[in-house]
Amino acid sequence: MENKKEMTTPNVSAATDTEQPFPKCTEHSIADCDENIKSFEEMQREMLRQLSPSYLKTVSMAALYDTVFDIQTPLIDGLLQRGTYLFVGSPKVGKSFMMAQLAYHISTGTPLWDYKVRKATVLYFALEDDYPRLQKRLFQMFGAEETGNLYFATECKTVNGGLEEQIREFMQEHSDTGLIIIDTLKRVREAGGADYSYASDYDIVARLKALADSYKVTMLIVHHTRKQKAEDIFDMISGTNGLMGAADGAFVLSKEKRTSNNATLDVAGRDQQDMKIHLVRDSKRLVWNFEKSETELWKEPPEPLLEKIAAILFSESNRWEGTASELCERLGVDIKPNVLSLRLSINASRLFRDYGIRYQNSRTHDGRKVSLWKETDGVA
Repeated sequence: MENKKEMTTPNVSAATDTEQPFPKCTEHSIADCDENIKSFEEMQREMLRQLSPSYLKTVSMAALYDTVFDIQTPLIDGLLQRGTYLFVGSPKVGKSFMMAQLAYHISTGTPLWDYKVRKATVLYFALEDDYPRLQKRLFQMFGAEETGNLYFATECKTVNGGLEEQIREFMQEHSDTGLIIIDTLKRVREAGGADYSYASDYDIVARLKALADSYKVTMLIVHHTRKQKAEDIFDMISGTNGLMGAADGAFVLSKEKRTSNNATLDVAGRDQQDMKIHLVRDSKRLVWNFEKSETELWKEPPEPLLEKIAAILFSESNRWEGTASELCERLGVDIKPNVLSLRLSINASRLFRDYGIRYQNSRTHDGRKVSLWKETDGVA
C-alpha cells in the first residue's frame, strides 16, 4: 500500500517560500524514507546553526574516526612531504641551484639521490633571477634534457598585492601542480615597521600555507639565515620564530667554509623525519650530489592487515563491499569491526600507495559498509 502523503520542508538557502518535496515512501521503503527525513532535518538544523554569529565549527572524536581523509603522498619519499616549508641558507650558498634541482627532478619524476620522486608540475618564482641567467644555469645543470612541466616567473605581485590570485589562476590552468617555489620570501612581502615582528612573520607564512593547503600542494619558501651562530641551526633563520611556527618545517643548507663544495642539509618538520644530509657540489655541473645521511631513511613497519587485504580480497577480483563484521570474518582476523574500520581509515593512504587499493566506509542500518577497490593506474 502506498503512502501518498508528501513531506515538505522550507528550503532555508533560498529567499522564496518554495517547498521541496520528498520522494514518496512505499511499504518497502518506510524505514529508508524515515531515515532520509531525519537526515534532512538534521542537515537543516546544521545549516541554521551555521548562520549564527556565534557559530563554532567543531568535529567530534567519533566523526573524526569515521572520516577517510584524502590521500596525501610525499613528493619525495622520506625527504619532501606535502606542506609548506622554509628553505634557508646564507646568501650565495647555493639555495637557488638546489631549488632548480628539486624543481627539475619533480617535474620529470626522476629519482633524487636515490629518493623516490612523484612527478608533478612545478611553478618556480625565481624572483632574484632573470630568464637569460635561468637558461644558462639550467643548461649547465641538466643539458638539453628539457621538461614541459616546469614553469618559471621572474616577477610577481606581493602577498597583499595579488600573489594569491596569480597562483590561483595558474592552478586553474595546471591542476596537476605539486610544487610551488617562492625564491625569495623578501620579494613577496611588503616592507614596513612591523616587518620582523612575530605576528607579521607568522602571518605571511600562514597565508601562503593556507593557499598551498587549499590546493594540496607543497610550497618551498626560500629565505636567508642570520649571521649570528646558534646551537640549534634552525635558530639561525633570519627573523622571528613566527616563520618557523607557521610553516610545516624547514630545510637549512649550510657550509663550514664559503669556498668549500661540501655542505650539510638539515631537515625538520611536523610530518618529516629530522635528518642531516651531507652533500657535495659538482663544480662543473653545479648540482648537489648525495654523500651520506646521518639518519637512515625511515620506513614504516609492516602492516599485516593491509597485506591480508591485498592477498585475500584481490586475488581474483578488483572490488569488495560488505560490512566491517563481514570483512573481519573474510580476513580471519580477531579484531572488533569498529577498530578494523579505524585502522583502515588511518592507513588509507598507505593502502593506496603500496597496493593501489582505495578504501571508503559509511554507516548503514546493518553496520558499517566497507568499500575496497583497486586502482592500478593511480599507484605512484
